[in-house]
Amino acid sequence: MLYKTIVIGKSILKGVVLKSTGSWYIVLSEEEKVLECRIKGLFRTKGIKTTNPITVGDKVEFELEDDGRGVIHVIADRKNYIIRKSINLSKQSHIIAANMDQAFLIVTLAMPRTSTGFIDRFLLTAEAYHIPVSIIFNKIDLFDDVEVMKKVDDFIGVYQQIGYNCYKVSATQNTGIDILKQLTKDKTTLISGHSGVGKSTLINNMDSKLDLRVGQISDAHNKGKHTTTFAEMHILSYGGFIIDTPGIKELGLVDMQKEEISDYFSEMRAIRNNCKFNNCLHLNEPKCAIIAAVEVGEIAVSRYNSYLGIMNGEELEITYE
Repeated sequence: MLYKTIVIGKSILKGVVLKSTGSWYIVLSEEEKVLECRIKGLFRTKGIKTTNPITVGDKVEFELEDDGRGVIHVIADRKNYIIRKSINLSKQSHIIAANMDQAFLIVTLAMPRTSTGFIDRFLLTAEAYHIPVSIIFNKIDLFDDVEVMKKVDDFIGVYQQIGYNCYKVSATQNTGIDILKQLTKDKTTLISGHSGVGKSTLINNMDSKLDLRVGQISDAHNKGKHTTTFAEMHILSYGGFIIDTPGIKELGLVDMQKEEISDYFSEMRAIRNNCKFNNCLHLNEPKCAIIAAVEVGEIAVSRYNSYLGIMNGEELEITYE
């Protein structure tokens, strides 16, 4: 639902934000025209302190100035959004994107390796903000040994077992690209992950009309070099939108109490009411159903370790300089 705005003498236009570069926003109007817009006055987001009042994917109302640029007056209520802790202002957060149908988390098990801790934090954040996630395992061509591939499949099995769709792809070999195109057609999809996991190459392969800049892996540290500075929404020629995001260095959890954390681990949420104590934090309490499930292999040790790391307040920071 849009807030009501009355502007005398000028017509109100509607559109969606494709890109934000700070003070200016690139907006796609309902008439499919791309315009530069700025905001008028001070916008505040209810409930959270953010470094950016408007983000990619926001639906807005604006009016045109005499110079052909727009002035945004209204931001529609968001159906969802995803955030990360601000790197410079630890008490604030940065909204990465809004109004997504789904998210793809691109991970690699080598060159660079994506940690289970990062995967689990991303999934937790997406769960908290009601965003369905598929996990895309890229660079699968690097694993041609049967024994190694079995380990990869075991890794994938952890997430498939708890309900996440997982896909094995290779951007360089063009493997699995058709499936990704089917999944993204006529939807708004956020693509995220560390620098160097091949996000831009995958997007370029999905739509040959896009030509996103592709980075390289640093030989010195076997890690990615940043190629995307701001999140940006791209129009897919076959229908839908892709939101490309910068490689995430730090993924902090915002406005989340310790008592809530297990709610966003789906396998824990399913059995947490079986604990002896209603306020069980699943750390060392007696007759804890979650600890018992870990001991018998019903909950993966890696997932429980991620939970413990979050509960202990560990920062998950990945640096690529």
